Amino acid sequence: MRNRIRSADALGDWLVPTKDESEGIRGTEGVFQWSITPYYASLMDPNDPSCPVRRQVVPLDDELAPDFVGVADPLEEVAHSPVKNLIHNYRDRVAFCVTSQCAIYCRYCLRKRMVGEAEFMMRKDELRDAIAYIADHPEIRDVLLTGGDPLTLGDANIDWLLTELRAIEHVDIVRIGSRMPVKLPQRITPELCAILEKHHPVWVNTHFNHPKELTPEAGAAIDRLLRAGVPVGNQTVLLKGINDSPDVMRELCEGLVRMRIRPYYLYQAQLIGGTAHLRTSIETGMHIMRELQGHLTGFAIPKYVLDTPFGKIPLTRDYIVGRDGDRVLMKSTRGANWAEPNPRPARSSLLDVDADAWPELDEVVCPPGTQTISMETGQLAVL
Repeated sequence: MRNRIRSADALGDWLVPTKDESEGIRGTEGVFQWSITPYYASLMDPNDPSCPVRRQVVPLDDELAPDFVGVADPLEEVAHSPVKNLIHNYRDRVAFCVTSQCAIYCRYCLRKRMVGEAEFMMRKDELRDAIAYIADHPEIRDVLLTGGDPLTLGDANIDWLLTELRAIEHVDIVRIGSRMPVKLPQRITPELCAILEKHHPVWVNTHFNHPKELTPEAGAAIDRLLRAGVPVGNQTVLLKGINDSPDVMRELCEGLVRMRIRPYYLYQAQLIGGTAHLRTSIETGMHIMRELQGHLTGFAIPKYVLDTPFGKIPLTRDYIVGRDGDRVLMKSTRGANWAEPNPRPARSSLLDVDADAWPELDEVVCPPGTQTISMETGQLAVL
């Protein structure tokens, strides 16, 4: 952590930045932080700007290009936060952002608005306020520790947090969302694993995006977690030019299973401003999922989802109604209709629907800052 790469000069020890990368580093200063651990930097190809590891962490000039969205909080997490950094969007579970610190800052990060920012760091009294809220709400049975990355905290703080949560009778499960096995596997020490083991049931969800990240070091970190009785799942974000092909996704899922990691979710990339160059069409994700089915062991296939303020929506034809130009209309599991801005791919009619399917969609919710939908069948109200 002390030796993270945080400047163009330091990056020069690992690769020669391209013009786009140099301009991205300068242009994003003060907009979104960047840092790379030496371990993760060692996975980058210094001669290939399209390297899938390099593209996840080195700023690009593309981040400054005009984007058709500028959403800072696409899941409306702030609106679902009864106390600082505690997100209560599902009745029986909460996401507890215990820190805003990360070892690296992924360029597509859902929480760009907060990661690395001092105002979102948690003081001890603020952590206690969140824990008190959980204790006062007996319907909460599942607590996800997230951030930032909760494993940037020291062992003593992690032990304290887990002790406090385990003292709440109605909390059944504690989950930790961490990318440390990917970006700094040396953090998964025997001492940390011993702390997790004494607070079971504790689950870990990590975040491998590409087969290049499945290194022996990462495998050793996962093995330590598993031997401590910690089940490990993986959440992958679908990223253009990084993992948006059936072959890459199949190799990733096969490698995860070899490490005894359960592929859990494949996320459609969120509408964060400045990430258009990393987002794919939903048809691309559906095509990948179709190619995986029947070619991988069942438990090696993740569920393809879009996260929304109305919860996660499976991106299957059970939930997707179809396209209205550059938006994909879908039904959430809570009954709301959601319109996701998503440019139509060339030469694809996979999600086109007959106008007769639309009249029942009398109320459609769009992300903040996007326009009202107009159909031949009439105007659809946007909440």
